[in-house]
Amino acid sequence: MAATTVTVSGGHSTLEGSPLSRLPDRALRYGLTGIAIAILLLLAYFFERLISNSTQVFGHQGFFSFIFSNDWNPAAEIYGGWPLVLGTLVTSGIALVLGIPVAIATALTVQELCPPRLRPILAMLLDLLAAVPSVVYGLWGVFVLIPALKGFQQSLANFFGFLPFVAGTVAGPSYFIAGLILAIMILPIVSAVSREVIATVPSDLKEGSLALGATRWEMIRMAVLPYSRSGITGAAMLGLGRAIGETIAVVLVIGNALTVGHSIFQQGYSLAAVIANEFGEAASDPLHRSALFAAGLVLFVLTLIVNMIARRYVVRAAKRSSRGAEPPPPEALEAVIPQAAPVQ
Repeated sequence: MAATTVTVSGGHSTLEGSPLSRLPDRALRYGLTGIAIAILLLLAYFFERLISNSTQVFGHQGFFSFIFSNDWNPAAEIYGGWPLVLGTLVTSGIALVLGIPVAIATALTVQELCPPRLRPILAMLLDLLAAVPSVVYGLWGVFVLIPALKGFQQSLANFFGFLPFVAGTVAGPSYFIAGLILAIMILPIVSAVSREVIATVPSDLKEGSLALGATRWEMIRMAVLPYSRSGITGAAMLGLGRAIGETIAVVLVIGNALTVGHSIFQQGYSLAAVIANEFGEAASDPLHRSALFAAGLVLFVLTLIVNMIARRYVVRAAKRSSRGAEPPPPEALEAVIPQAAPVQ
């Protein structure tokens, strides 16, 4: 039986909207596209301005000399940014080592082990850590952590003295305290993203592991963590980007030493801290101002690279969750399936 189409005046089908009715959809599409393009143009404008303002110090100092030389002396017009780059990398690395395991454990506890009634309360309390201003974390580090942990830091330095960049005397403000503060600051974002990723693990995958005889920890190890590994890695990269760009808290607790410390328990500096400390006095010195813009350029590139890597892992996690979980390896199943007794 042939289908009939009812038309109205003007030759349009009743199932087809008028061009005027589709105008809001087109306006929304074009508007969102314009906003996205504007963001990219703004990002490119920031990058271009940083490069143009950094050319003076790169011509005076040299690009590789600026990055890898160990002498930052504005009075002598010498700008070697290696102590700043190293301080940024060391404090961010300490934040990852200390903060990521705690964030993942917290996400697993809230999502998998916590009673359902307490889950939203604990998640809300954890997210409140992100609302604390960074200057409050810095002041807490100055007045509480530095005096309280000085003996503990010295004990760590003595016990792990055989490791490079660990042995030595404790100076109070240090890379370690700055990294510890950053670990606390990245805890909410890493834990929140990890919780969202862990929540995408299919329930039949977890129930199947438990049905095969796995304990709850074995279920988490064999089903939850492998499925959400890429997303958790992306969350860690987002936390690293947050740690790299932190300024005020690091300024207060890192010590602001313009030389490379010989231990993580000694004072140092970072790219963001030197910009915050010296930009006011650099207004009358074009070369010094250009050096600070160069430091901002290096910081911008580091943060951009970290966020691009994080985005890649998050996209991979989303694709994997849409395809479904892969079955656990045979050796994992053998670990939880009881072996049948041999027939006599």
